[in-house]
Parts: sequence; C-alpha cells; structure tokens
Amino acid sequence: MEKYKKIRVVGRGAFGIVHLCLRKADQKLVIIKQIPVEQMTKDERLAAQNECQVLKLLSHPNIIEYYENFLEDKALMIVMEYAPGGTLAEYIQKRCNSLLDEDTILHFFVQILLALHHVHTKLILHRDLKTQNILLDKHQMIVKIGDFGISKILSSKSKAYTVVGTPCYISPELCEGKPYNQKSDIWALGCVLYELTSLKRAFEAANLPALVLKIMSGTFAPISDRYSPELRHLILSMLNLDPSKRPQLNEIMAHPICIPALLNLYSDIGSVKMRRVEKPLASVPAVSRVRPASRIPSARSRGGRVGHSPAKPGIPPPLSSVYTWGSGISTPLRLPMLNTEVVQVSAGRTQKAGVTKSGRLIMWEATPVGTGAPSLPGSIEHAQPQFISRFLEGQSGVTIKHVSCGDLFTACLTDRGIIMTFGSGSNGCLGHANFNDVTQPKIVEDLLGYEIVHVSCGASHAIAVSNEKEVFSWGRGDNGRLGLGSQESYNSPQQVIIPPEYEAQRVVCGIDSSMILTVANQLLACGSNRFNKLGFDRILSASEPSSEDQVEEAYTFTPIQSAPLNQEAILCADVGTSHSAVVTALGQCYTFGSNQHGQLGTSAHRNSRVPCLVSALQGVKVTMVACGDAYTVAVGAEGQVFTWGKGARGRLGRRDEGIGIPKIVQLEENHSYVVTSVACCHGNTLLAVKPSLEDISV
Repeated sequence: MEKYKKIRVVGRGAFGIVHLCLRKADQKLVIIKQIPVEQMTKDERLAAQNECQVLKLLSHPNIIEYYENFLEDKALMIVMEYAPGGTLAEYIQKRCNSLLDEDTILHFFVQILLALHHVHTKLILHRDLKTQNILLDKHQMIVKIGDFGISKILSSKSKAYTVVGTPCYISPELCEGKPYNQKSDIWALGCVLYELTSLKRAFEAANLPALVLKIMSGTFAPISDRYSPELRHLILSMLNLDPSKRPQLNEIMAHPICIPALLNLYSDIGSVKMRRVEKPLASVPAVSRVRPASRIPSARSRGGRVGHSPAKPGIPPPLSSVYTWGSGISTPLRLPMLNTEVVQVSAGRTQKAGVTKSGRLIMWEATPVGTGAPSLPGSIEHAQPQFISRFLEGQSGVTIKHVSCGDLFTACLTDRGIIMTFGSGSNGCLGHANFNDVTQPKIVEDLLGYEIVHVSCGASHAIAVSNEKEVFSWGRGDNGRLGLGSQESYNSPQQVIIPPEYEAQRVVCGIDSSMILTVANQLLACGSNRFNKLGFDRILSASEPSSEDQVEEAYTFTPIQSAPLNQEAILCADVGTSHSAVVTALGQCYTFGSNQHGQLGTSAHRNSRVPCLVSALQGVKVTMVACGDAYTVAVGAEGQVFTWGKGARGRLGRRDEGIGIPKIVQLEENHSYVVTSVACCHGNTLLAVKPSLEDISV
C-alpha cells in the first residue's frame, strides 16, 4: 500500500471493505477492494480470484477499469477505477417521483448495452447486473458497470447452472433451476431499463417465495404512457418469460429506438469498432488446379515468388490463397476462401484451419468423394476430394491471432492471450480438467490470469508460453513429451520448469516430443530422441556419437547437444514423426533424425545421427520449414517452396515418387505471391500465400 494513501471507507460488502484511496504517483483517486483471504472459504477465494481474472479480460469505456492486484496483511487488494457520481440506484432514488425523459433513459441505457455487449463477447456472463452495480462519472453522464465478483467465464455455447444474483433481478429460468446463458443477463438488463422508466423495480415482494411467484408470472406495473410505444415494447421483449424470445444484444443495438442514442454518444465515451463483414462460406467448391510443371517456369526465373504470369488488367489479385496437397492430392489444390486474407495456417490429422487477418477462424472440410462434378467417360484420373470452408461458430466478438491443430483437437489463441480448445478430449489434451469432447471453442480456465503468447499442439498434447516466459503443458505424457520430469499425463495445464538461464519464446510440438525456441535463439527439447531427431546426442564434429553419447529420451526440457546445432542461432524449427528441421539466422536449413525416405535432403539414405546441412539449398535463404511424417517443406526468402522426402500419396506436391534432393513445388496463379505460412501434419501440407507488393502495385 506504499503507493496509495487511504482516504475513507466507501463501502462494506460480503467479501470485505472498499476504500477510496489516492494514488501517490499521479494524485488520482482509485478504489481499492480489500478482501481478507485468511478466513475465506475455498468458494470465497475462488470468487475473489474470479473477479481479478474477469477484470483483466475487460477493457471498455463503460466498464470500471482494473489497474492491479496485490497481497497485503493477509488480504487481496484489487485496485480499480473510481466513479465519483455514485450508483445508478442512488441517482434513481433521488429523482423521487419525477420521471426521466426518454432521451436521458436511452443515453444511459445504450452505454450499459455497449458494456454488456463487450462482456458477452469475452464469453463472460455478468450474472449480477443491477442499478447498484452501475456507476456514474462526476457529471453523471457516463455510466460504467462493475462488480464482477460472481461473473462466470463461459464457452460460447455452455450454460451455467448456479443460482446467483440479486433476487429482484433474477430470471424465471433461474427461479426454476433451469440452465441459463446470456439471456439471463438480457432479463436483468430489461429490469434495469424498466427501473429507469418507472423509478422502481419491476419485481418486488415482501419475501422470497412471493418474489419468485411474481417473476414466474411475469407481472409488473405498466410503464407510463408518456414513453414511446417502441420503448415500452423493447422492455416487454426483454422481460419475456421465454428466454428464446428475448432479443439478442446485437438485435437491441440495431433497434430503431437505440440507434440515434448510440450515434449521439459523446466521442469521449467510446465508439463501436467497425469490422469488415466476412460472409459465411457454405458450399464454395474448390478451385484452381495446377498446370503441368513443364508449362510453368521456375520460381527463380519469376523473381523467386510463387506465381507465374502477370496480373490480368482490371482483375485484382485475391487477398490470399491457401493450397493443400497430400493424402492423395498429388498437386497443389487451392482451397475455397472467397475474398478474405488468411495469415496463418495449421494442419492436423483431420483438420485444416487458418486465421484471417480480421481474427476469424476458418476451417476446411473435405466432402465425400463422388459428390462433386462427374468425371468424363473413359477418364482414368482418380477422383479428388472437394473442400468446403466455413467460419467457426461461437466466435462472435473474439479475435483469434493463432491456431494450432493436434490429431483430433484444435487450440486457438486470442488477441487477449486466452487459449480456447475444442475437439476430442482423449488424453486430456483440451486442458479442461476432464476427458470430455467439446464441439465449440472453450476457454482453458486454468490459464486465465496468464497472457499466453504462443501455443502448439502435438498429436495428443499441447504446450503454451506466457508473456512472462512461463511454460505450461498438458495432455499425453509418455516419452516425457510434456517436459514435467515424468511420463504422467495431465488433463489440465501444468507449469513446466526450464533451466533458469533460458527464456521461452515459442513452442513446437510433435508426435512424441516437444521443442522450445528461446529468446536468445537457442533450442530446448524433450521427449523421444529416436534417430537423434531432437539433437540430444553429444556430437562435437561430423563423426558419429559413441553409444554412451546417445540419448533416447529426455523427460525435461534440455538444450540440444549435437554440433553444429548447439552453436547456431536458430530462428525456426519443426519436428516430424522421425526427423526434425531448423533454420538458422544465416538462412541455412539443417535436418536431423531418420533419413529412410530421403527426408533429410540428401539422396544417400544414410543411417547417421549427425545433423545434415541441406546443401542443395545453398544460395537460398530459407525462412520457414515444416516436417511431415517422412518429408520436409522449406520456404525461401524469395517465396520458393521446396519439398523432399517420401513422395507417396502426393506428399511432395508433385507427380513423382520422391527423392532426397529438394525440388520446387509449382503453384498455378495469375499473380505473383509470397508465402506467409506453412504447416505439415502426417502426410498433409497447407500453404498460405498473399500477393507480392509488386503485384499489388500493378
């Protein structure tokens, strides 16, 4: 408390004392909520912790701002914004019987509406919305909602069951003990709007049973006819006994009576952030097959960028394109996207996913073979799968910045540093403290309070890194792939201890192993070192390590030992089924592990544990690399895409059976492109490209 000076106690609640304080650094008044933790029950401690977590997620001009929290004198101190204008309940009480004019009511209401919309887009229910929790600025013009002590963070489709909240504002479904979702907050919002028009609560009674009967019957005093029919109808719709018939927040915001009030808000209150609307992609067929390689010049002859012919006059290039090959698709197939820009892709055993520039998660799904156009009579070409693309449901208001796919599950990272997972819950790889499957993205609640900056999924485990360089892992643990010092599996995130001299920056997960790229461009790894695919063997030169210098497994994150990898600055790495690849600061590509199918980039199918410099890429500055089950993909700084290794079932994106020497993959486009992201999983590859600056200028 040395940074603050207590002025007076302004409130006492169920959990503690509320102080008005002066922040010494800038002489600003703040509120400090003092919550004693020593005598608190487990539920009370969780509620206090929940308030901190919720406040960290929210940032809006109509929500009380959170500053910090700290422990002092066996109490949790939560520092937040001070609203000197008192509560909306006090404001209404001082009106006595003098009704507010409609413009004033709507001015207050739309601010509450914007704040609640922000809360719901963060997958949070307020669960105690009432006029006592709505605060005013000193001019009593700006409203701010607060008191998130009993809020609950939800997945978009989940429903809460606990009956909480102030009795006068609880919804009929809560009275019946039924599950509820955001529509209960809509009911409470309707109660607040009614109170603004009537200066009294919609539902009041002498005791709780009588109150419940009133709420269940939906009967309340009529609204004054001095107000417009539109306003009265809006209140009635929000207080509908059937939750499904209550309007959504976006429908209320679009209501004709609310639009003028929203537009008339002062600019210093805040504004609605406009986002480009991206149309859902229901059944767009896959387009653009590649031409035979002989008809397309090499990447070097085109300046090194993907593409081959100049842009057609008057036809702009697409914002981006995503190609796939493998699993029987022998040459690159452009996936359907309409006019959206994909900036990052990831592939799993069954999933193909991408993140758009606007923060949407896009998924591609293969339709059953035979549902596309009929092939020509006498055709001997194998039927190729068609793909449809769709934006993931339940993502409204959530901005995704990164996606990673495991075998049967997917993890998304939001711009607020929150991880959401969905898919198969086997092995506990979703991190939800159970083994249940989840169809829509659900927040990994154990990581709330940490700002996650990167996440990676292996076949059945996941690892994440926070902005404070903390590492967390969960899922299947055999071979030591979780880095927790054992082979135990965990269905919720566990903090990983790494050597103190290293700071984690990014993570890479494979089938049975994991890697960490550090801030200093060093590489740590754990898990199976079969064929020395993690570089654990103690190799000082190009000679093979002795048996005692070979390492088969590591249960904790350990620095790689094989020269020259232990001496190079490493910028990019990926680990496949039986081999790995890295890119150094000089743009060189090294591979290590099994070379049974030439996946190390040399035609000699050698049996060596020594890392291999891919000499065929000398002269090419490599920027990205990805490893599949027995093949490798590398991307050059000028956009060239090289593949090598096992060629069966189209793994290499070419009509050949594979070689150990890197060769360029040719894509068909009418514009020149640069590569933005590449991903491999098992025998599948995804490649995202966007127009080059030269092509855009043309």
